[in-house]
Amino acid sequence: MPGNKVSRPCHHCKSRSASAPTDTSKIHYEKFWLYRHCSSVQQRDRQAQKAGQLFSGLLAMNVVFLGSAFISSMIFNRVAITLGDVWILMSILKVLCLFWIIYYLLGTSRQPHAVLYRDSHAGAIWIRGSVLLFGSCSILLNVFQIGYSTILIHCKSKVDIVFPSIGIIFICTQAYFLWHHSKDCIQVQHNFTRCGLMLTIATNLLLWLLAVTNDNLHMEIESQLREVERRFSGKAAFSHPHLRNETALCTCSDTTVCKVFQKGYILLYPFNTEYCLICCSVLYVMWKNVGRRISHHHVPHTKPKFKLQGVVFGPLLGATAVIIGICVFMMYQIQVTSLVPSRQVFVMYYSYYIVLLPLMSVGAVIGTIIHALEKKELDTLKNPTRSLDVILLMGAALGQIGMCYFSIVALVASDPSDLLNSLILSYSVLLIFQNITQNVFIIDGLHRQRFTLPGKEEDTKEEQNREDQRRMSMLELGQELRKASLSYIHSYSHLSWKRRALREISFFLVLCNIILWVMPTFGAHPVFENGLERSFYGYSTWFVIVNFGLPLGVFYRMHSVGGLLEVYVTA
Repeated sequence: MPGNKVSRPCHHCKSRSASAPTDTSKIHYEKFWLYRHCSSVQQRDRQAQKAGQLFSGLLAMNVVFLGSAFISSMIFNRVAITLGDVWILMSILKVLCLFWIIYYLLGTSRQPHAVLYRDSHAGAIWIRGSVLLFGSCSILLNVFQIGYSTILIHCKSKVDIVFPSIGIIFICTQAYFLWHHSKDCIQVQHNFTRCGLMLTIATNLLLWLLAVTNDNLHMEIESQLREVERRFSGKAAFSHPHLRNETALCTCSDTTVCKVFQKGYILLYPFNTEYCLICCSVLYVMWKNVGRRISHHHVPHTKPKFKLQGVVFGPLLGATAVIIGICVFMMYQIQVTSLVPSRQVFVMYYSYYIVLLPLMSVGAVIGTIIHALEKKELDTLKNPTRSLDVILLMGAALGQIGMCYFSIVALVASDPSDLLNSLILSYSVLLIFQNITQNVFIIDGLHRQRFTLPGKEEDTKEEQNREDQRRMSMLELGQELRKASLSYIHSYSHLSWKRRALREISFFLVLCNIILWVMPTFGAHPVFENGLERSFYGYSTWFVIVNFGLPLGVFYRMHSVGGLLEVYVTA
């Protein structure tokens, strides 16, 4: 069912695809045997595209259901399905994805007219940078896991070493693939490419699900063992003795190397979940771009660049929030890692959030009002990247919002008059409001057309006519450059207060979301430690809620940074 190749070869298609449109009459449209009798070529092409997306989606759905069944069976019946069995299934999926990625790199992408177009909105530098950052952390995580399993080889199976080894190869290959080909709008082998992308998406989703559930078990064991240490007097009974017996069979010795591998593994674990989610989002955009033909007016002539000009208060307030947040985070980590954490550390932690979240909400509301006051047209062009950004923002926010509502119910039903309970209740309400207002601000900003300073169009024309400028004399060229510089300075000095306010607000929210991403990513999890919601819902139920909501919350903060940077740049 692959799409047909293009008849006329082109040796410069990759170099010119990023900027210049191609004659679509030379491209063979997609075909599908179910719609071979359609009279219109365009209609047959659209129906074939929908059919290819449907079949590849069904493939991904079946793979996800199969993997989810394995992971669920491992959780509820550890005797029949073990973690090693799940790792074997995941290794098979990784190998299949590796074969397809290598085939795409060496075969599909090198065919004539394979990549005639490249989506300028897809694969932003911050997204590809995040893939490399979290991919590097995931590789280091697998290295620590291999070292830890090697030291405890007497009680570990060989699968504990083989699975992370395959994981390192998979992460490296996938990161290279996404870095170089995330913008591709592939025009050949449409259905095979769609199936390969969907298989890779399903594999990453299952790796994320496995990481969440496996992290759930590790956090539960660690927290319960800490409870045992607190109640070491012997009067309190251990609630789950089978967990203690299992961990006692294969524990880390007192050697320094083993402790380093163990602590490094625990520290880097959240980065693996983020890596899987980012890869899924990039791969989904590539899947939507398969067979996409970008018209001339979709291709931007210039790309706005990130500059710090014109922002003062946003960076100052944001840097203050980051510095205070780092101090709070360090104090929290020092207190919580002790055997008897102080109640005051939770009061300090939630107080920081209660002060910061209203400021972020007010900034987002003001930014939304400014967007409403502007007389700018909405960008209604088809943009899969922007559509995915909106879906990810709304979907990832559900993780934090869901946890907050569970906390609100538990606290109101318990004792809302207590100081700590009142702080957590206020934190939950403010966090819901902040997520909603920030989503509205970002989504509205992403749909606005890019702002162009007066005189910028002349600068764009000058860039497009560089060949003519080279023929000018040095004196004439100097005069033209001086005029362009004076025009830019004059236009920037008269930049409206609305644009400046949007840039200040966006930059402030970027720094705030960075610190709110750093704190939970590097181990600040008060929802695990305060014990209030856990005592209300029960240990297992609350851990399931948190371990599904917390990774989504971390991903939301990171994705919000990218959206806010886009709003800042376009302002």
